[in-house]
Amino acid sequence: MSENNPGNAAASERVIKKYPNRRLYDTQTSAYITLAEVKGLVMQNEPIIVKDAKTGEDLTRSILLQIILEEEAGGAPMFTEAMLANIIRFYGHAMQGFMGSYLERNVQMFTEMQSRFADQMKGAAPDAWRNLMGMQDMSAAAGTYQAQSQQFFQQMQEQMQKQTEQMLAAFGVKRS
Repeated sequence: MSENNPGNAAASERVIKKYPNRRLYDTQTSAYITLAEVKGLVMQNEPIIVKDAKTGEDLTRSILLQIILEEEAGGAPMFTEAMLANIIRFYGHAMQGFMGSYLERNVQMFTEMQSRFADQMKGAAPDAWRNLMGMQDMSAAAGTYQAQSQQFFQQMQEQMQKQTEQMLAAFGVKRS
């Protein structure tokens, strides 16, 4: 999470220290916390960074992945085995960087769409179910999401094509 704003990470992020005994220590509350409590901070959009107490190494990604692993094992997994296998196949692949940014943008767009829907449902009266069943606004948001996703994918394809052409040109091969 420090990648988003490395300049003032200490001021904006809640620092959690991980000790060799695998305990997590919240420096803001001066108390040990559980992985479930770290999940709670994430759910509350609290910016956190997890550091190894001895080395200072950033362990945030590792802890977030651990939370995802526990959620996936907990009963109602979000990812199918086929999807996980496909994600694994992208590691080391030329498209790895594009895949990460593609997934990140799509999850962000989905989150924004979900937030807009939740805002529309706040303070909903009995008409809410009728509006929900109409789903006109939701359909429009889903259409926008799909269009943005397709546009990003097309941009990604164009970028790969340009890079391939540049690489071939470097080897003296011209595209016919």
